[in-house]
Amino acid sequence: METMTRVDEAVTVWTTDEGVPLRLVWRAHRFRVSDVPTRLTSTYPGWQVDTAFDPAITHPPELRESWRFQGTGEGGETLVFDVSRDPWSQGWRLLRTYD
Repeated sequence: METMTRVDEAVTVWTTDEGVPLRLVWRAHRFRVSDVPTRLTSTYPGWQVDTAFDPAITHPPELRESWRFQGTGEGGETLVFDVSRDPWSQGWRLLRTYD
């Protein structure tokens, strides 16, 4: 059975010149992308946050560059990652993992 875990942690992601993820470092573990990454769009179910918005929020959230891909660690561990790039800092956040 597949398990989804919400994470919301900073990660380091290396990409191609076109912005497609190649590698990820999370909690001092290196994962190489071992399949074809999928760009997540605003129409993709649960692509960023699955929670309801606070009624005090007056504007929709900023769209972010987000990807889902399978990564394989140096020891052979394989996970699926959902990552998103912050448009202001250009840093990456790990949103979810699936095993």
